[in-house]
Amino acid sequence: MTKGIRKIGVLTSGGDAPGMNAAIRAIVRTCAFHDVMCVGIFRGFQGLVEGDFEVLGPRDVNYIINKGGTILKTARCSAFKTEEGRKTAYENIKNAQLDALIVIGGDGSFTGAMVLSKEFDIPVMGIPGTIDNDIHGTSHTIGFDTALNTVVDAVDKIRDTASSHKRLFFVEVMGRDAGHIALNAGIGAGAEEIIIPEENMGLERLLESLQKSKLTGKSSSIVLVAEGERLGKNVFELGAYVEENLPEYDVRVSVLGHMQRGGAPSCFDRVLASRLSVKAVETLLEGKRNYMVGLINDQVALTPLEQAVKGHSQIDAELLRVSDIISI
Repeated sequence: MTKGIRKIGVLTSGGDAPGMNAAIRAIVRTCAFHDVMCVGIFRGFQGLVEGDFEVLGPRDVNYIINKGGTILKTARCSAFKTEEGRKTAYENIKNAQLDALIVIGGDGSFTGAMVLSKEFDIPVMGIPGTIDNDIHGTSHTIGFDTALNTVVDAVDKIRDTASSHKRLFFVEVMGRDAGHIALNAGIGAGAEEIIIPEENMGLERLLESLQKSKLTGKSSSIVLVAEGERLGKNVFELGAYVEENLPEYDVRVSVLGHMQRGGAPSCFDRVLASRLSVKAVETLLEGKRNYMVGLINDQVALTPLEQAVKGHSQIDAELLRVSDIISI
């Protein structure tokens, strides 16, 4: 390990995701293991601009591995988008004698980290923390697995009502412009249809599919809709369109919303966060910088931050095929 890094800062940025606390815990303890000081930066880049720092030791992160959210908090920061704001952030970094920075978040957070590194020559590492799973360079982001379990549990409960009342439910899930949550949870919950931005299903095909389901004896149906899908202006308009054109269906809409971000992280997310965080710290100590740590073929791997930001996560074509086969 190189002796150049003696003090590492860590922050969480963007939307919170279950497993972020497990990542913070692992970073703090890996730093302690290698006799490196760890400094927590509160409220993301806002805390970087305001100098909201606190030294963290192994006992400061007791009992957080099972907690959702982030103990470091997160916030939007318009000041950091300005040159003056980033200069203030750098001065705070210099005054705190931080040698490197670890950012836990998504592509927007990584973009901010890259700009800071480029302007002020600060080594940075990225750890993907977002329930959307929309980051290039990793098969799984921290929080994705927990969000899937939350959605499947919710849809299982909705199906009880759907079958009892012979209703068609449109269930909107998060994912911004990516359909990973909808596709995976849709298969896991046995949805009759899954609507995602990556596949242009079309309104007529949707109607045909639902008509076919009715003819084959299905008395109730679940349609999972990714929030980034725009078959209608929103999921309520989509539900109204189907009800108007298929009056035999009693249509309801349920938007799961921010409940998908909360809750205790799954074992998978806790282990993933721990693996990625140990690698992030040790990569910095090896003298490397400006990488994102991810999971590829179940192995921890490094992807240049720029590629992680500019690349696109791909929807699993095999899962699409599986969905088409088993939803008849």
